[in-house]
Amino acid sequence: MQITLRSLGLWVFLALCSFQSHAQILNDPASLKNIQNSLDKIYNYEFDEAVQIIDQVEKKYPNHPVSYILDSFILYWKYLPIKDNPSKSKEYIQKLDQCLEAINKRYGKNSLDPEAVFYTMVARGYMAMIYNYRGEMMAAAGEGKKAYNAFVEGFKLLNKNPEFYFTSGMYNYYVEVYPEEHPIVKPLLVFFKNGDKALGLKQIDTATKVGTITKAESCYYISHIYLKYEAKPEKAVFYMEKLVDSYPRNPIYLMKHVEAQLLSGKYDQAHEGVQLLRKQSAGFYPVAWRTFQGILEEKDRKNDAAAQKEYLAALKTPHDDQYTKEYHAFAYAGLARISARAGNKAKAREYYKKCLGKAEYRSVIREAKAFK
Repeated sequence: MQITLRSLGLWVFLALCSFQSHAQILNDPASLKNIQNSLDKIYNYEFDEAVQIIDQVEKKYPNHPVSYILDSFILYWKYLPIKDNPSKSKEYIQKLDQCLEAINKRYGKNSLDPEAVFYTMVARGYMAMIYNYRGEMMAAAGEGKKAYNAFVEGFKLLNKNPEFYFTSGMYNYYVEVYPEEHPIVKPLLVFFKNGDKALGLKQIDTATKVGTITKAESCYYISHIYLKYEAKPEKAVFYMEKLVDSYPRNPIYLMKHVEAQLLSGKYDQAHEGVQLLRKQSAGFYPVAWRTFQGILEEKDRKNDAAAQKEYLAALKTPHDDQYTKEYHAFAYAGLARISARAGNKAKAREYYKKCLGKAEYRSVIREAKAFK
């Protein structure tokens, strides 16, 4: 399931900091601090510094599951989107398999030890992620199902550790919304504990305030929820501001912050972010800033000709299904609005039809379907 995407950093810390169990690392404040620092470096795209810190942990605790988790985490962010890099994807999956092997050696197969459960959830969750973005929804849901017991245990620990507000909130929200978006997985979820979307949002918001290690993930995911599902971009702006302030070198956070600003009509604030994003000339970032520039031209400057040029350029620019697919939907919707204003309803309908072929945001889908 999609309930654990990109949450590796927080799961590492939950597993390390929440329980008193076999691993000596729990009683080693210096190593725990190193792990926290390494995660901060990774979020801020300071990978060389992160590797140096992680090496210290690996030397002190060889063959510990956390070593393989941290290694996979750095691969994930450094080669993002890793699913498009076959050699690094293979290495990434190998690290996750090594983590599962290390869990079995340290705790025993199918151990119910709390640490073993959490490390297993990390590895399974990241396998679910890569399946999800390959379009293998059944396999992704299957991996999520294997991690189910860990989420249930997390509910019991909510009052013992504030970090569990995030995990419980994510479960409560996504166990409801995921089958709404992907009906094919409903049979796999029939025995899952029911969720509560409103409660889930409240819990994730609480995590942004009281969480320590989960704070960044909480801010990112609640922003994503408000953009994609809840259509409340002004709320997403609030949380993304925290992330760009803490991790100014992270282009993903910058991109999502600008998106939230634009969708909430904060055009003056978005100008600076678009200019910063334009410095990202490689990967999938050009489709983002071209689309964003189109939105500024259309909605702020009221220049349909300039907006049309930017939207068309964006559509000629490759997107990534995981991070920037929606920007093609934005561009098609923008072209549809421009065509409608020009009196060409047939062209507008054509663009909205193409928009629906890309759109996943509920607000965009509603706009396209509402056009007559």
